[in-house]
Amino acid sequence: MAWRDLKNKVKRQFSDVLDLPGDIMLDLPKIVLVGNLQVFIENHRGIQEYNPRLVRVVVNDKVIEVTGENLTLRNIMPDEICVEGQITGLIFLS
Repeated sequence: MAWRDLKNKVKRQFSDVLDLPGDIMLDLPKIVLVGNLQVFIENHRGIQEYNPRLVRVVVNDKVIEVTGENLTLRNIMPDEICVEGQITGLIFLS
């Protein structure tokens, strides 16, 4: 087992014992989809690509790809990004 896997396993068990949210302990992204009009992504590491049909947001060692029409970045804060438009897809890329 790799060091990172062991570290995440211990964090997950610690989080379960103390009844803490996993997104805080494991530094996981929190994604809130409001219909097909908005998506909020917390715990991001920045934007990799942006155009009106595609937004790629870096989270940990993965990328979240939001596809759709007329996509705009409503707000970009250090801990949260909001994408608005006609959202047609949300994919995790490795």
